[in-house]
Amino acid sequence: MTIDYIVESVAKRISGDIVWSENPGTAMRKWRETFGISQSELARILGVSQSVIADYERNRRQPGSAFVKKFVEGLIEADSKRGFKIVNELGKVFSLNFPFIVDMKDFVSPMTLQDVVVAVDGVPLCTDIDNIQVYGYVITDSVKAITSLSGMEFYQFLSITFNRILVFTKVTSGRSPMIALKIAPIKPKLVVLHRPIRMDPLAILMANREGINVIVSTKRTEEELIKGLKGLALRSEAE
Repeated sequence: MTIDYIVESVAKRISGDIVWSENPGTAMRKWRETFGISQSELARILGVSQSVIADYERNRRQPGSAFVKKFVEGLIEADSKRGFKIVNELGKVFSLNFPFIVDMKDFVSPMTLQDVVVAVDGVPLCTDIDNIQVYGYVITDSVKAITSLSGMEFYQFLSITFNRILVFTKVTSGRSPMIALKIAPIKPKLVVLHRPIRMDPLAILMANREGINVIVSTKRTEEELIKGLKGLALRSEAE
């Protein structure tokens, strides 16, 4: 799993905690101390004086969303120099450290089914072609995901796929992912199966009955698949 996914997810959690807090200054101080960073070190990273950091932490200044983002990026930049020690620990605490996630990213603007088809060199096997909008993707190793998780852990994982494309690699026939999704209370809008050896008709039947839209990707390798989806993310930023 790439560190980018954990970093982005942890950053959003920290930012949300600060913004949601009734005392944002105290929350900012809490997170700075959690990362083991002094006011002066953080100030150097952010390019401000130490007094600015102190003013925010004492609630003499009220942080806007832009400064909160800059503040959190500063914490993560400092942690990156230490091998992302705190970020990785927070990833475990937040149950983000799923070892079977290959890559994950949000889209700035929603993408349609046809956008995804082009990005993954896909063949759609869909039930609702016209009304799909997705806001990111999660690429998973299907064998690890299905064999390593308990039922509750699988449901927890599915919660982060909401409104995202759920991509399964190392697919044999598509039956196992569809059986797992059939009994799950949370179902993704769109599933991409990467180069199944053969597509099981039962898997297609289950997908149709559960209203799960499926695309079979013909990308030659996982690397090409990831590159295609990353390109879709870049496109969403430009639109």
